[in-house]
Amino acid sequence: MSTTLPRVLAVEGLSKTFPGTRALVDVSLHVRRGEVHALLGGNGSGKSTLIKVLAGVHRGDPGGTIDVAGETVASDAVTPAWASRAGLRFVHQDLGLFDALSVAENVFAGRPYPRRRGRIDWRRTRRQAAEVLGRLETEIAPERPLAGLRPAERTLVAIGRALHCGEGEERTVLVLDEPTAPLPGHEVDVLLEAVRRLARAGEAIVYVSHRLDEVLSVSDRVTVLRDGHRVAERPIAGLDEPTLVGDIVGASLDRVYPEMPPPRVGEPVLSVRGLRGGPVRDVSFDLAPGEVLGIGGLVGSGRTTLLELLFGARPRDGGEVRVEGRAATLGSPRDGMRAGLAYVPEDRARDSAFLDLGIPENMSAADPARYWRGGRFRHRREREDARADAEALDIRAPSFAAPLLQLSGGNQQKVVLDRWLRRRTRVLLLDEPTQGVDIASRAAIYQQVRRAVADGAAAILVSSDFEELAHVSDRVLVLAGGRVVAEREGDVTRDWVTRQTYQGQGERR
Repeated sequence: MSTTLPRVLAVEGLSKTFPGTRALVDVSLHVRRGEVHALLGGNGSGKSTLIKVLAGVHRGDPGGTIDVAGETVASDAVTPAWASRAGLRFVHQDLGLFDALSVAENVFAGRPYPRRRGRIDWRRTRRQAAEVLGRLETEIAPERPLAGLRPAERTLVAIGRALHCGEGEERTVLVLDEPTAPLPGHEVDVLLEAVRRLARAGEAIVYVSHRLDEVLSVSDRVTVLRDGHRVAERPIAGLDEPTLVGDIVGASLDRVYPEMPPPRVGEPVLSVRGLRGGPVRDVSFDLAPGEVLGIGGLVGSGRTTLLELLFGARPRDGGEVRVEGRAATLGSPRDGMRAGLAYVPEDRARDSAFLDLGIPENMSAADPARYWRGGRFRHRREREDARADAEALDIRAPSFAAPLLQLSGGNQQKVVLDRWLRRRTRVLLLDEPTQGVDIASRAAIYQQVRRAVADGAAAILVSSDFEELAHVSDRVLVLAGGRVVAEREGDVTRDWVTRQTYQGQGERR
Protein backbone atom coordinates (compact mmCIF):
# COMPACT_ATOMS: atom_id res chain seq x y z
CA MET A 1 0.00 0.00 0.00
CA SER A 2 1.53 3.28 -1.08
CA THR A 3 2.00 5.92 1.59
CA THR A 4 1.18 8.55 -1.06
CA LEU A 5 -2.52 7.76 -0.72
CA PRO A 6 -4.35 10.54 1.14
CA ARG A 7 -4.84 10.15 4.86
CA VAL A 8 -8.53 10.14 5.72
CA LEU A 9 -8.42 9.43 9.47
CA ALA A 10 -5.80 10.69 11.90
CA VAL A 11 -6.05 10.08 15.63
CA GLU A 12 -3.34 11.88 17.64
CA GLY A 13 -2.51 11.78 21.35
CA LEU A 14 -5.73 10.02 22.33
CA SER A 15 -6.07 9.05 25.99
CA LYS A 16 -9.06 7.82 27.95
CA THR A 17 -9.27 7.42 31.70
CA PHE A 18 -11.95 5.50 33.58
CA PRO A 19 -12.14 5.38 37.37
CA GLY A 20 -9.17 3.31 38.46
CA THR A 21 -7.68 2.64 35.03
CA ARG A 22 -6.25 4.33 31.91
CA ALA A 23 -7.77 2.51 28.96
CA LEU A 24 -5.84 4.52 26.34
CA VAL A 25 -2.54 6.34 26.72
CA ASP A 26 -1.40 8.77 24.00
CA VAL A 27 -2.61 6.55 21.14
CA SER A 28 -2.34 7.46 17.48
CA LEU A 29 -3.98 5.82 14.47
CA HIS A 30 -3.53 6.79 10.81
CA VAL A 31 -5.77 5.34 8.09
CA ARG A 32 -5.42 6.10 4.37
CA ARG A 33 -8.01 6.04 1.64
CA GLY A 34 -8.18 2.76 -0.26
CA GLU A 35 -6.57 0.64 2.45
CA VAL A 36 -7.67 -1.98 4.94
CA HIS A 37 -6.06 -1.02 8.23
CA ALA A 38 -6.19 -3.77 10.87
CA LEU A 39 -6.57 -2.79 14.52
CA LEU A 40 -5.30 -5.55 16.79
CA GLY A 41 -4.81 -6.15 20.50
CA GLY A 42 -5.65 -8.52 23.30
CA ASN A 43 -8.16 -8.22 26.11
CA GLY A 44 -7.90 -4.83 27.77
CA SER A 45 -5.67 -3.47 25.01
CA GLY A 46 -7.99 -0.51 24.33
CA LYS A 47 -9.42 -1.48 20.92
CA SER A 48 -13.04 -1.27 22.01
CA THR A 49 -12.45 1.98 23.87
CA LEU A 50 -10.79 3.52 20.81
CA ILE A 51 -13.74 2.55 18.60
CA LYS A 52 -16.22 3.93 21.15
CA VAL A 53 -14.35 7.24 21.28
CA LEU A 54 -14.44 7.45 17.47
CA ALA A 55 -18.19 6.75 17.57
CA GLY A 56 -18.80 9.35 20.27
CA VAL A 57 -19.97 6.76 22.80
CA HIS A 58 -17.07 7.76 25.09
CA ARG A 59 -15.40 11.15 25.31
CA GLY A 60 -11.60 11.06 25.22
CA ASP A 61 -9.48 12.88 27.77
CA PRO A 62 -8.55 16.49 26.95
CA GLY A 63 -5.47 16.91 24.77
CA GLY A 64 -6.04 14.52 21.87
CA THR A 65 -7.46 15.18 18.43
CA ILE A 66 -9.40 13.26 15.79
CA ASP A 67 -9.26 14.37 12.17
CA VAL A 68 -11.47 12.99 9.41
CA ALA A 69 -10.50 14.25 5.93
CA GLY A 70 -9.35 17.62 7.23
CA GLU A 71 -12.11 18.20 9.80
CA THR A 72 -10.48 18.16 13.23
CA VAL A 73 -12.17 17.93 16.61
CA ALA A 74 -10.79 17.62 20.14
CA SER A 75 -11.03 14.05 21.43
CA ASP A 76 -13.15 15.18 24.39
CA ALA A 77 -15.67 16.84 22.05
CA VAL A 78 -16.57 13.92 19.78
CA THR A 79 -20.28 13.13 19.70
CA PRO A 80 -22.27 10.53 17.78
CA ALA A 81 -23.70 13.32 15.63
CA TRP A 82 -20.22 14.62 14.72
CA ALA A 83 -18.95 11.11 13.97
CA SER A 84 -21.87 10.48 11.63
CA ARG A 85 -21.57 13.86 9.93
CA ALA A 86 -17.81 13.39 9.48
CA GLY A 87 -18.38 10.10 7.68
CA LEU A 88 -17.37 7.55 10.31
CA ARG A 89 -19.48 4.40 9.86
CA PHE A 90 -19.53 1.36 12.14
CA VAL A 91 -20.57 -2.26 11.70
CA HIS A 92 -20.52 -3.92 15.11
CA GLN A 93 -20.57 -7.63 16.02
CA ASP A 94 -24.25 -7.20 16.85
CA LEU A 95 -25.37 -6.18 13.38
CA GLY A 96 -28.55 -4.50 14.60
CA LEU A 97 -30.63 -5.85 11.70
CA PHE A 98 -34.37 -6.53 11.64
CA ASP A 99 -35.41 -10.05 10.64
CA ALA A 100 -39.04 -9.05 10.04
CA LEU A 101 -38.07 -6.47 7.41
CA SER A 102 -36.82 -6.82 3.84
CA VAL A 103 -33.23 -6.27 2.74
CA ALA A 104 -34.14 -2.84 1.32
CA GLU A 105 -35.86 -1.80 4.55
CA ASN A 106 -32.78 -2.80 6.53
CA VAL A 107 -30.52 -0.79 4.22
CA PHE A 108 -32.72 2.27 4.82
CA ALA A 109 -33.08 1.69 8.58
CA GLY A 110 -32.48 4.97 10.41
CA ARG A 111 -32.57 6.98 7.18
CA PRO A 112 -35.42 8.73 5.29
CA TYR A 113 -37.09 6.70 2.55
CA PRO A 114 -37.51 8.11 -0.97
CA ARG A 115 -41.00 9.55 -1.23
CA ARG A 116 -43.44 10.35 -4.00
CA ARG A 117 -46.66 12.27 -3.51
CA GLY A 118 -46.31 11.94 0.24
CA ARG A 119 -45.84 8.17 0.21
CA ILE A 120 -42.83 5.89 0.30
CA ASP A 121 -41.59 5.23 -3.22
CA TRP A 122 -40.85 1.52 -2.90
CA ARG A 123 -39.51 1.20 -6.43
CA ARG A 124 -36.84 3.85 -5.77
CA THR A 125 -36.18 2.35 -2.33
CA ARG A 126 -35.43 -1.05 -3.79
CA ARG A 127 -33.41 0.44 -6.65
CA GLN A 128 -31.22 2.50 -4.34
CA ALA A 129 -30.71 -0.48 -2.01
CA ALA A 130 -29.66 -2.58 -5.01
CA GLU A 131 -27.18 0.13 -6.06
CA VAL A 132 -25.62 0.19 -2.57
CA LEU A 133 -25.35 -3.60 -2.42
CA GLY A 134 -23.97 -3.55 -5.95
CA ARG A 135 -20.88 -1.79 -4.58
CA LEU A 136 -20.23 -5.03 -2.72
CA GLU A 137 -20.79 -7.03 -5.92
CA THR A 138 -23.52 -9.08 -4.30
CA GLU A 139 -26.80 -9.95 -5.97
CA ILE A 140 -28.94 -10.05 -2.85
CA ALA A 141 -32.44 -9.10 -3.99
CA PRO A 142 -33.67 -5.98 -2.12
CA GLU A 143 -37.15 -7.45 -1.67
CA ARG A 144 -35.92 -10.60 0.07
CA PRO A 145 -36.81 -11.05 3.75
CA LEU A 146 -33.73 -10.59 5.87
CA ALA A 147 -34.58 -13.67 7.94
CA GLY A 148 -33.86 -15.90 4.95
CA LEU A 149 -30.28 -14.73 4.37
CA ARG A 150 -27.09 -16.62 5.15
CA PRO A 151 -24.81 -15.14 7.86
CA ALA A 152 -22.35 -13.64 5.35
CA GLU A 153 -25.21 -12.06 3.40
CA ARG A 154 -26.58 -10.50 6.58
CA THR A 155 -23.18 -8.97 7.29
CA LEU A 156 -23.05 -7.59 3.74
CA VAL A 157 -26.46 -5.98 4.28
CA ALA A 158 -25.17 -4.34 7.47
CA ILE A 159 -22.12 -3.05 5.57
CA GLY A 160 -24.40 -1.82 2.80
CA ARG A 161 -26.49 0.07 5.35
CA ALA A 162 -23.34 1.72 6.70
CA LEU A 163 -22.21 2.69 3.21
CA HIS A 164 -25.66 4.01 2.38
CA CYS A 165 -25.51 6.33 5.35
CA GLY A 166 -22.32 7.72 3.83
CA GLU A 167 -23.63 7.99 0.28
CA GLY A 168 -22.30 11.08 -1.47
CA GLU A 169 -19.54 11.64 1.07
CA GLU A 170 -16.04 11.07 -0.22
CA ARG A 171 -14.54 10.84 3.25
CA THR A 172 -16.29 7.74 4.64
CA VAL A 173 -14.28 5.57 7.03
CA LEU A 174 -15.82 2.15 7.55
CA VAL A 175 -15.05 0.44 10.88
CA LEU A 176 -15.71 -3.32 10.88
CA ASP A 177 -15.63 -4.83 14.37
CA GLU A 178 -15.09 -8.61 14.20
CA PRO A 179 -17.19 -8.97 11.03
CA THR A 180 -16.36 -12.66 10.54
CA ALA A 181 -16.78 -13.76 14.19
CA PRO A 182 -20.28 -15.28 13.70
CA LEU A 183 -19.58 -16.72 10.25
CA PRO A 184 -18.95 -20.37 9.41
CA GLY A 185 -15.60 -20.94 7.74
CA HIS A 186 -16.93 -21.28 4.18
CA GLU A 187 -18.58 -17.84 4.35
CA VAL A 188 -15.54 -15.96 5.63
CA ASP A 189 -13.93 -15.81 2.18
CA VAL A 190 -17.11 -14.26 0.74
CA LEU A 191 -16.92 -11.38 3.20
CA LEU A 192 -13.16 -10.88 2.92
CA GLU A 193 -13.41 -10.56 -0.85
CA ALA A 194 -16.14 -7.91 -0.43
CA VAL A 195 -13.84 -6.00 1.94
CA ARG A 196 -11.02 -6.12 -0.61
CA ARG A 197 -13.31 -4.81 -3.33
CA LEU A 198 -14.37 -1.88 -1.16
CA ALA A 199 -10.75 -0.97 -0.53
CA ARG A 200 -9.93 -1.19 -4.25
CA ALA A 201 -12.86 1.15 -4.87
CA GLY A 202 -11.30 3.72 -2.52
CA GLU A 203 -12.95 3.04 0.84
CA ALA A 204 -10.88 3.48 3.99
CA ILE A 205 -11.54 0.49 6.25
CA VAL A 206 -10.56 -0.16 9.86
CA TYR A 207 -10.69 -3.91 10.33
CA VAL A 208 -10.85 -5.36 13.87
CA SER A 209 -10.32 -9.10 14.19
CA HIS A 210 -8.76 -11.74 16.42
CA ARG A 211 -8.21 -14.03 13.43
CA LEU A 212 -4.64 -13.33 12.40
CA ASP A 213 -4.82 -15.36 9.19
CA GLU A 214 -7.61 -13.03 8.03
CA VAL A 215 -5.61 -9.97 9.00
CA LEU A 216 -2.60 -11.14 7.02
CA SER A 217 -4.85 -11.96 4.07
CA VAL A 218 -6.98 -8.83 3.80
CA SER A 219 -5.04 -5.94 5.40
CA ASP A 220 -2.54 -3.43 4.04
CA ARG A 221 -1.31 -2.07 7.37
CA VAL A 222 -1.77 -2.89 11.02
CA THR A 223 -1.79 -1.01 14.31
CA VAL A 224 -1.38 -3.02 17.53
CA LEU A 225 -2.51 -1.85 20.97
CA ARG A 226 -1.37 -3.39 24.24
CA ASP A 227 -2.44 -2.25 27.73
CA GLY A 228 -3.76 1.01 26.28
CA HIS A 229 -0.57 1.90 24.39
CA ARG A 230 0.15 1.75 20.68
CA VAL A 231 3.07 -0.66 20.42
CA ALA A 232 3.32 -1.12 16.65
CA GLU A 233 2.20 0.31 13.33
CA ARG A 234 3.51 -1.65 10.34
CA PRO A 235 2.81 -2.48 6.72
CA ILE A 236 1.45 -5.99 6.42
CA ALA A 237 3.92 -6.91 3.68
CA GLY A 238 6.55 -9.24 5.11
CA LEU A 239 4.70 -9.80 8.40
CA ASP A 240 3.96 -13.26 9.71
CA GLU A 241 1.72 -14.60 12.45
CA PRO A 242 4.46 -15.12 15.09
CA THR A 243 5.49 -11.45 14.75
CA LEU A 244 1.91 -10.28 15.21
CA VAL A 245 1.45 -12.59 18.19
CA GLY A 246 4.59 -11.13 19.75
CA ASP A 247 3.25 -7.59 19.26
CA ILE A 248 -0.12 -8.47 20.75
CA VAL A 249 1.00 -10.33 23.88
CA GLY A 250 4.38 -8.65 24.40
CA ALA A 251 6.33 -11.89 24.18
CA SER A 252 6.59 -14.98 22.04
CA LEU A 253 3.59 -17.23 22.48
CA ASP A 254 5.19 -20.54 21.63
CA ARG A 255 2.11 -22.66 22.03
CA VAL A 256 -1.31 -21.15 21.59
CA TYR A 257 -2.55 -24.74 21.55
CA PRO A 258 -1.27 -26.56 24.65
CA GLU A 259 -0.17 -30.18 24.61
CA MET A 260 -3.22 -32.07 25.84
CA PRO A 261 -2.72 -35.12 28.08
CA PRO A 262 -3.64 -38.40 26.38
CA PRO A 263 -7.10 -39.86 27.11
CA ARG A 264 -7.17 -42.44 29.87
CA VAL A 265 -7.84 -46.11 29.35
CA GLY A 266 -10.99 -47.31 31.08
CA GLU A 267 -14.74 -47.17 31.04
CA PRO A 268 -16.23 -44.31 28.98
CA VAL A 269 -17.25 -41.26 30.94
CA LEU A 270 -20.03 -40.72 28.38
CA SER A 271 -21.78 -43.21 26.07
CA VAL A 272 -24.28 -42.09 23.44
CA ARG A 273 -26.36 -44.49 21.37
CA GLY A 274 -28.81 -43.57 18.61
CA LEU A 275 -29.40 -40.01 19.85
CA ARG A 276 -32.20 -38.23 18.01
CA GLY A 277 -33.84 -34.83 18.35
CA GLY A 278 -34.30 -31.79 16.12
CA PRO A 279 -31.85 -32.05 13.20
CA VAL A 280 -29.85 -34.78 15.01
CA ARG A 281 -31.01 -38.05 13.47
CA ASP A 282 -28.81 -40.87 14.74
CA VAL A 283 -25.58 -40.16 16.62
CA SER A 284 -23.55 -42.68 18.62
CA PHE A 285 -20.12 -42.42 20.25
CA ASP A 286 -18.15 -43.11 23.43
CA LEU A 287 -16.07 -40.50 25.25
CA ALA A 288 -13.07 -41.59 27.31
CA PRO A 289 -11.92 -39.86 30.52
CA GLY A 290 -9.45 -37.11 29.62
CA GLU A 291 -10.52 -37.04 25.96
CA VAL A 292 -11.32 -33.93 23.91
CA LEU A 293 -13.79 -34.87 21.17
CA GLY A 294 -14.08 -32.30 18.39
CA ILE A 295 -17.31 -31.87 16.44
CA GLY A 296 -17.07 -30.42 12.94
CA GLY A 297 -19.75 -29.60 10.40
CA LEU A 298 -21.50 -26.70 8.76
CA VAL A 299 -24.26 -24.57 10.27
CA GLY A 300 -27.41 -26.72 10.36
CA SER A 301 -25.49 -29.99 10.61
CA GLY A 302 -26.74 -30.58 14.16
CA ARG A 303 -23.57 -29.58 16.06
CA THR A 304 -25.23 -27.23 18.57
CA THR A 305 -28.33 -29.37 18.87
CA LEU A 306 -26.15 -32.34 19.85
CA LEU A 307 -24.81 -30.40 22.86
CA GLU A 308 -28.29 -29.16 23.79
CA LEU A 309 -29.65 -32.71 23.73
CA LEU A 310 -26.84 -33.99 25.91
CA PHE A 311 -27.29 -31.20 28.47
CA GLY A 312 -31.08 -31.54 28.59
CA ALA A 313 -31.66 -28.10 27.09
CA ARG A 314 -33.68 -29.66 24.25
CA PRO A 315 -36.02 -32.68 24.41
CA ARG A 316 -34.77 -35.76 22.63
CA ASP A 317 -36.87 -37.99 20.42
CA GLY A 318 -34.91 -41.14 21.18
CA GLY A 319 -31.61 -42.72 22.00
CA GLU A 320 -29.69 -43.53 25.16
CA VAL A 321 -27.11 -41.50 27.10
CA ARG A 322 -25.00 -42.97 29.92
CA VAL A 323 -22.70 -40.99 32.20
CA GLU A 324 -20.05 -43.13 33.93
CA GLY A 325 -22.10 -46.21 33.15
CA ARG A 326 -25.40 -44.93 34.56
CA ALA A 327 -28.39 -44.12 32.35
CA ALA A 328 -29.05 -40.36 32.34
CA THR A 329 -32.57 -38.97 31.98
CA LEU A 330 -31.46 -35.52 30.81
CA GLY A 331 -34.94 -34.04 30.56
CA SER A 332 -33.77 -30.60 31.66
CA PRO A 333 -30.55 -28.64 32.27
CA ARG A 334 -30.96 -29.46 35.97
CA ASP A 335 -30.72 -33.16 35.04
CA GLY A 336 -27.61 -32.45 32.99
CA MET A 337 -25.95 -30.64 35.88
CA ARG A 338 -26.81 -33.41 38.32
CA ALA A 339 -25.24 -35.92 35.94
CA GLY A 340 -22.01 -33.93 35.91
CA LEU A 341 -22.38 -32.22 32.54
CA ALA A 342 -21.55 -28.55 31.96
CA TYR A 343 -22.63 -26.53 28.91
CA VAL A 344 -20.97 -23.37 27.59
CA PRO A 345 -23.28 -22.16 24.78
CA GLU A 346 -22.23 -20.28 21.67
CA ASP A 347 -24.10 -17.05 22.45
CA ARG A 348 -22.37 -16.06 25.66
CA ALA A 349 -24.19 -12.74 26.11
CA ARG A 350 -27.67 -14.21 25.66
CA ASP A 351 -27.40 -17.68 27.14
CA SER A 352 -24.51 -17.85 29.59
CA ALA A 353 -23.15 -14.63 31.09
CA PHE A 354 -25.11 -12.53 33.59
CA LEU A 355 -23.84 -9.26 32.19
CA ASP A 356 -25.34 -7.01 34.84
CA LEU A 357 -23.76 -9.01 37.68
CA GLY A 358 -20.14 -9.01 38.82
CA ILE A 359 -17.38 -11.59 38.62
CA PRO A 360 -18.15 -13.26 41.99
CA GLU A 361 -21.85 -13.72 41.20
CA ASN A 362 -21.11 -15.12 37.74
CA MET A 363 -18.52 -17.56 39.04
CA SER A 364 -20.81 -18.94 41.73
CA ALA A 365 -23.99 -19.08 39.59
CA ALA A 366 -23.75 -22.82 38.86
CA ASP A 367 -23.17 -23.79 42.52
CA PRO A 368 -24.47 -21.12 44.92
CA ALA A 369 -25.26 -23.73 47.60
CA ARG A 370 -21.60 -23.94 48.59
CA TYR A 371 -21.86 -20.44 50.09
CA TRP A 372 -24.99 -21.01 52.20
CA ARG A 373 -24.31 -21.71 55.87
CA GLY A 374 -26.82 -21.51 58.67
CA GLY A 375 -29.42 -19.78 56.54
CA ARG A 376 -27.00 -17.03 55.48
CA PHE A 377 -25.15 -16.47 52.21
CA ARG A 378 -21.42 -15.96 52.76
CA HIS A 379 -20.75 -13.09 50.36
CA ARG A 380 -17.28 -12.49 51.75
CA ARG A 381 -16.20 -16.08 51.02
CA GLU A 382 -17.74 -15.82 47.53
CA ARG A 383 -15.66 -12.68 46.82
CA GLU A 384 -12.48 -14.24 48.21
CA ASP A 385 -12.83 -17.34 46.04
CA ALA A 386 -13.63 -15.25 42.98
CA ARG A 387 -10.66 -12.95 43.54
CA ALA A 388 -8.32 -15.93 43.85
CA ASP A 389 -9.69 -17.51 40.65
CA ALA A 390 -9.56 -14.21 38.76
CA GLU A 391 -5.92 -13.74 39.73
CA ALA A 392 -5.02 -17.29 38.73
CA LEU A 393 -6.77 -16.91 35.36
CA ASP A 394 -5.43 -13.38 34.73
CA ILE A 395 -8.96 -12.02 34.39
CA ARG A 396 -8.77 -8.29 33.78
CA ALA A 397 -11.59 -5.90 34.64
CA PRO A 398 -11.94 -2.13 35.18
CA SER A 399 -12.60 -3.06 38.83
CA PHE A 400 -13.43 -6.26 40.66
CA ALA A 401 -16.93 -4.93 41.37
CA ALA A 402 -17.59 -4.06 37.70
CA PRO A 403 -20.49 -5.83 35.97
CA LEU A 404 -19.44 -8.52 33.51
CA LEU A 405 -20.66 -6.28 30.69
CA GLN A 406 -17.53 -4.16 31.14
CA LEU A 407 -15.16 -7.11 30.63
CA SER A 408 -13.82 -8.13 27.22
CA GLY A 409 -15.22 -11.25 25.56
CA GLY A 410 -12.17 -13.32 26.46
CA ASN A 411 -12.36 -12.40 30.13
CA GLN A 412 -16.10 -13.09 30.18
CA GLN A 413 -15.48 -16.53 28.74
CA LYS A 414 -12.84 -17.34 31.35
CA VAL A 415 -15.36 -16.42 34.05
CA VAL A 416 -18.05 -18.65 32.51
CA LEU A 417 -15.67 -21.61 32.21
CA ASP A 418 -14.49 -21.16 35.79
CA ARG A 419 -18.13 -21.30 36.90
CA TRP A 420 -18.45 -24.85 35.59
CA LEU A 421 -15.01 -26.12 36.50
CA ARG A 422 -15.71 -25.38 40.17
CA ARG A 423 -18.29 -28.19 40.09
CA ARG A 424 -17.57 -31.90 39.80
CA THR A 425 -17.82 -31.63 36.04
CA ARG A 426 -17.43 -34.93 34.21
CA VAL A 427 -18.13 -33.70 30.67
CA LEU A 428 -17.60 -30.15 29.35
CA LEU A 429 -19.87 -29.28 26.41
CA LEU A 430 -18.20 -26.35 24.62
CA ASP A 431 -19.91 -24.58 21.73
CA GLU A 432 -17.54 -22.18 19.91
CA PRO A 433 -15.69 -21.39 23.19
CA THR A 434 -13.10 -19.06 21.58
CA GLN A 435 -15.33 -17.25 19.09
CA GLY A 436 -14.51 -13.53 19.09
CA VAL A 437 -11.70 -14.05 21.62
CA ASP A 438 -8.17 -12.70 21.21
CA ILE A 439 -5.19 -14.99 20.82
CA ALA A 440 -3.84 -14.63 24.37
CA SER A 441 -7.25 -15.40 25.88
CA ARG A 442 -7.65 -18.37 23.55
CA ALA A 443 -4.46 -19.83 24.98
CA ALA A 444 -5.76 -19.24 28.52
CA ILE A 445 -9.10 -20.91 27.71
CA TYR A 446 -7.33 -23.94 26.24
CA GLN A 447 -5.30 -24.18 29.44
CA GLN A 448 -8.53 -24.20 31.47
CA VAL A 449 -9.80 -27.08 29.35
CA ARG A 450 -6.44 -28.84 29.65
CA ARG A 451 -6.55 -28.71 33.45
CA ALA A 452 -10.06 -30.15 33.45
CA VAL A 453 -9.23 -33.13 31.22
CA ALA A 454 -5.96 -33.72 33.10
CA ASP A 455 -8.11 -34.23 36.20
CA GLY A 456 -10.14 -36.91 34.42
CA ALA A 457 -13.01 -34.91 32.93
CA ALA A 458 -13.74 -35.06 29.20
CA ALA A 459 -14.77 -32.37 26.72
CA ILE A 460 -16.82 -32.12 23.55
CA LEU A 461 -15.70 -29.18 21.44
CA VAL A 462 -17.92 -27.74 18.70
CA SER A 463 -16.00 -25.26 16.56
CA SER A 464 -16.15 -23.60 13.14
CA ASP A 465 -12.38 -23.05 13.43
CA PHE A 466 -10.96 -26.15 11.75
CA GLU A 467 -7.45 -25.28 12.97
CA GLU A 468 -8.76 -25.32 16.53
CA LEU A 469 -10.43 -28.69 16.03
CA ALA A 470 -7.25 -30.17 14.58
CA HIS A 471 -4.94 -28.94 17.35
CA VAL A 472 -7.09 -29.32 20.46
CA SER A 473 -9.03 -32.53 19.76
CA ASP A 474 -7.89 -36.11 20.34
CA ARG A 475 -10.59 -37.26 17.94
CA VAL A 476 -12.96 -35.46 15.54
CA LEU A 477 -16.45 -36.38 14.38
CA VAL A 478 -17.88 -34.54 11.36
CA LEU A 479 -21.66 -34.12 11.21
CA ALA A 480 -23.84 -33.51 8.16
CA GLY A 481 -27.59 -33.75 8.13
CA GLY A 482 -27.63 -34.76 11.78
CA ARG A 483 -25.45 -37.84 11.26
CA VAL A 484 -21.77 -38.65 11.71
CA VAL A 485 -20.25 -38.78 8.22
CA ALA A 486 -16.56 -38.96 9.16
CA GLU A 487 -14.40 -39.80 12.16
CA ARG A 488 -10.67 -39.62 12.78
CA GLU A 489 -8.52 -40.27 15.83
CA GLY A 490 -4.96 -38.97 15.97
CA ASP A 491 -3.17 -37.12 13.19
CA VAL A 492 -6.17 -34.83 12.67
CA THR A 493 -5.32 -31.97 10.31
CA ARG A 494 -7.14 -28.83 9.27
CA ASP A 495 -7.19 -30.08 5.66
CA TRP A 496 -8.85 -33.34 6.71
CA VAL A 497 -11.55 -31.55 8.70
CA THR A 498 -12.19 -29.12 5.83
CA ARG A 499 -12.35 -31.85 3.20
CA GLN A 500 -14.64 -34.10 5.24
CA THR A 501 -16.94 -31.23 6.22
CA TYR A 502 -17.68 -30.17 2.67
CA GLN A 503 -17.61 -33.66 1.23
CA GLY A 504 -20.10 -34.77 3.87
CA GLN A 505 -22.36 -31.83 3.06
CA GLY A 506 -22.30 -32.80 -0.62
CA GLU A 507 -23.08 -36.42 0.15
CA ARG A 508 -25.99 -35.38 2.36
CA ARG A 509 -27.51 -33.43 -0.53
